[in-house]
Amino acid sequence: MLIIGCAGLAGCALGPDFHRPEPPAGEHVLKKEEIPDSMNADGHAQNFDRQADLPGKWWMRFKSMEIDTLVAEALVRSPSLQSAQATLRQSQDSLRAGYGVFFPQIGASLDASRQVSYVNLPPPQGLTKVGPYNLSTLGANVSYVPDLFGGQRRTVEALGAGVDLQHDTVLATYLSLTSNVVNTGIARAGYQAQRDATLAIIHMLDEQIRLAQTQYESGTAAYSAVVVLKTQQATNAAAVAALEQRMDQSDHLLAQLCGQTPAAFTTPAIALEQIALPAELPDALPSTLARHRPDILAAEAALHQASAEIGVATADLFPSLTLGGAKGATGSTIENMLHSGARFWSAEASLAGSIFNGGSQWYTRKAAIDAYDAALAQYQQTVLTALEQVADTMRALDHDAQGLRAQVDALDAATEGEKLTRANFEAGTAGYLDLLVADLQLQQARLGYLGAVAQRLQDTVALYAALGGGWWSEDAPLSPALRTDSAH
Repeated sequence: MLIIGCAGLAGCALGPDFHRPEPPAGEHVLKKEEIPDSMNADGHAQNFDRQADLPGKWWMRFKSMEIDTLVAEALVRSPSLQSAQATLRQSQDSLRAGYGVFFPQIGASLDASRQVSYVNLPPPQGLTKVGPYNLSTLGANVSYVPDLFGGQRRTVEALGAGVDLQHDTVLATYLSLTSNVVNTGIARAGYQAQRDATLAIIHMLDEQIRLAQTQYESGTAAYSAVVVLKTQQATNAAAVAALEQRMDQSDHLLAQLCGQTPAAFTTPAIALEQIALPAELPDALPSTLARHRPDILAAEAALHQASAEIGVATADLFPSLTLGGAKGATGSTIENMLHSGARFWSAEASLAGSIFNGGSQWYTRKAAIDAYDAALAQYQQTVLTALEQVADTMRALDHDAQGLRAQVDALDAATEGEKLTRANFEAGTAGYLDLLVADLQLQQARLGYLGAVAQRLQDTVALYAALGGGWWSEDAPLSPALRTDSAH
């Protein structure tokens, strides 16, 4: 009831009343003609659908039990998420503490002392000692500062906006955590697939080196053919080492995201070919994006906070009224004080304000207005950046499909070319150089194909993250208080 009453009084507080900025207009993030009807490649199609929802557990659309397990572990153990949640609780408690300004402040005191007094009496007594004696005082006081110009209400409003800011920071941390886990898991699977493909090429080169060595020893080929093949094998071995380094880095990052040390963490085996590609992708309205992206909501909360600070600075220009009173009793003993001791009471009212302070308060208010203008510009920039990121990922997915189709064609052609060249080599109608060129083309095509598959999956993750991650959905693994956008 107190909160409702304070909200009603806020309308007469000095300073601007905050209104949420209007979301961006438009039916699409991209130009309509830039949105592809379908993105088909390697037997898997994706398309943008205005009716498609963004589920709270969007990562489950990749249909990888290993990725689901990693996300679940990260949500439970991540210190970054726990820190953000603790900071949210801190801001909520600060807001509750802030509401205390609307209540009278009541205090009580009990003093006991033993005293000696000297009294200057008329002659012949002169300076006379009185005592020693005991003196006990029991009193109560009450004070209240009426919020005449709304400064306290604006202060509490700023605290409330701070709660909103921390609420949205938790959402941003949650979104960053889940998307990083999924993205890193997919990247790790891609590195492993490329590593395995390169190892297969090395094994293939073992056979080619053996054949070349045999032909050299029989005098039908030059030793340079053996050297060239061994050089190619060493180059592939170096590529394997680089890919394994990336795998190790992915493992260590996953350990950190899941709140574990690298020594204690075991990365589940994630096979790239077993990760499904989500087919139906959301095509969100720009206005929906502005109401769901955690970074936009956080920028909006910061703007609200800056607006309330203008009201605080405006109220500081005016005098403040303090009402107070005290009542108590004194006596030589506590019993005497309660029954026959001296009674006292007082009441006071004071009005205090600044007459001249060199323009400090005036320019403090102007600084608050400038801070609001900066927060508004930052909010607008955050919205533009969000729209840019969504547009980038939507276009990236279209280009990914185009690139993957080209990689599939290149892989098919290289595979067929390598088979024909190998057959000719074994029949003696093709040389080592021809076989080496064919092997190189096949290696590059296979690695390019695997990289394109992983990139398409990772850009799909980026789209889900850019759209806000579906934290508001009922199936999102968040508390109902976080899923509900009540703070705004």
